[in-house]
Amino acid sequence: MRVVQVTAFGGPEVLRTEEVPDPVPGAGEVVIDVAAVDTMFVETQVRAGWGLEYFPVRPPYVLGGGVAGTVRTVGGDGDNGIGNGGGGDGWSGRRVVASMGMTGGAVQRAVAPVSALVPVPDGLALPTAAAVFQDGVTAFALLDATAVTAGERVLILGASGGMGTLLTQLAAARGARVVGVARGARKTALVRELGADSVVDGTDGDWPARARDALGPAGADVVLDGVGGTMGAVAFSLTADGGRFSAHGAPTGGFAAVTPREAADRGIRLLTIAEAQLSGEVRGRLAARTLAEAAAGRLRPVIGATYPLDRAADAHRAIEGRELVGKVLLTV
Repeated sequence: MRVVQVTAFGGPEVLRTEEVPDPVPGAGEVVIDVAAVDTMFVETQVRAGWGLEYFPVRPPYVLGGGVAGTVRTVGGDGDNGIGNGGGGDGWSGRRVVASMGMTGGAVQRAVAPVSALVPVPDGLALPTAAAVFQDGVTAFALLDATAVTAGERVLILGASGGMGTLLTQLAAARGARVVGVARGARKTALVRELGADSVVDGTDGDWPARARDALGPAGADVVLDGVGGTMGAVAFSLTADGGRFSAHGAPTGGFAAVTPREAADRGIRLLTIAEAQLSGEVRGRLAARTLAEAAAGRLRPVIGATYPLDRAADAHRAIEGRELVGKVLLTV
């Protein structure tokens, strides 16, 4: 079968498609015929050698991500319906998603533990399931951790990205007043379409003032920073005293440089990427919740582009180019 290997830390050119033997599942594992592979910006950063204190991987390794597909074979006594899906009907032939972490997902056939499987609801396409479930888990976790409620002012940085588009929809569904920050006319138009009350173009040098105008003089009750760096630090200044600031994104190369002391001085609750580090049980529950919302039409992932497995390097170039909106998928 074909797999995408990260042969060394470096640019997209280090990605190679190689042939390896088909996997054999052990007890409690399954082999999934993969239809679509989720890709995330952080995977491009790890491939380049960033963030190893958070993601301790070393080349060569198989590119990771979440997968959606159909269970091909079940190892040992794993076909008993036990896991996030349950039900006792067994897993063979079922459409599922599974989070592979940072390794093992960009393959024709993926091995996953039964405990990691989440059934895909009838009527939900596998590429849609792949695009929504991982970012959906994180989005729900962040909104629950920041306790966003109706009427609150929520500022979302990176609102046109894979997770930002979901955060925008979910915060709006909770009745929050959403102010999104995105880059360029096409991306700001998308964020507005997804339910933001106001959208600010982050390429505008006056974006902080425009965001302040949209939020009101008190600032944001909640800031969801999916960008980090200087922009994230500026967004902290837009947080209302006594508010909540989530510094969970670092596509700029680093998280927002906000110290616990700075937050405490203003009574702001500071949250970090640790809020998205979830147990398998919680991740499975939130994944099922995400897929149910997507199947019901209440949560729409935005798929900016799809690439075949053999063009994984092109997919990474597209992600790093930042011109696309929403998600990039690999298809098998």
